[in-house]
Amino acid sequence: MIEILTAAQLTRARRTGALVGSILQNLRDRTRVGTNLLEIDEWTRELIEDAGAESCYVDYAPSFGDGPFGHYICTSVNDAVLHGMPRDYALADGDLLSLDFAIKLDGIASDSAISFLVGDSRPEESVALIDATQRALTAGIAAAGPGKKLGDISHAIGTVLAGAGYPINTDFGGHGIGSSMHQDPHVPNTGRAGRGYKLRPGLLLALEPWVMVDTARLVTDPTDGWTLRSATGCRTAHSEHTVAITEGGVEVLTLPA
Repeated sequence: MIEILTAAQLTRARRTGALVGSILQNLRDRTRVGTNLLEIDEWTRELIEDAGAESCYVDYAPSFGDGPFGHYICTSVNDAVLHGMPRDYALADGDLLSLDFAIKLDGIASDSAISFLVGDSRPEESVALIDATQRALTAGIAAAGPGKKLGDISHAIGTVLAGAGYPINTDFGGHGIGSSMHQDPHVPNTGRAGRGYKLRPGLLLALEPWVMVDTARLVTDPTDGWTLRSATGCRTAHSEHTVAITEGGVEVLTLPA
């Protein structure tokens, strides 16, 4: 089922999205060399509780995970790209960290992800990887709007990622979002323009281009049953925003306030 939000729900969605964006910015600002992933998870819990929001992750138990996630944010480092379970690991200079975060506030969910380098080291390959996901996200957002097709978004994202030379995995991608975190429709990170569901005002989508340097194959970390890593051990990056289709176009909801 594809959910279309009312005007009142969209107002609430804007509040949720702004909170998600602000919390991610807060976490990025506090993260430095030596920060432990479990510290980030604890900071996230505190920020959620202070805002009176509800975690979308802590009790999340889909078929592709090993039981309830049990944490408040996904912390994916280097070769981990999705569903990174926080663990006892102190970040090192040059680590590529992706934070993926979703909450509900007033009954509406919002989801966003950022990737960034920790410390002062700027490996060229990692900088290019992050840049490609950010450019792909910008292109996907620009391709959205009332009357456009879902394939227009997927095509725009995939064109940027493939143009940068990265393989594209379609097992996981963007998704509908609203009164729950994961909804139809699925938004692959590549596709054909002019195809698929016609976008309508009131539709919320979480767009999330992610890539791995030299493979499209994922492996699940056997130690936690959740963290998805590149099959070759190469680095990865992930960028995501929740957007709303409106009468006038598209609105990015998860920018920091």
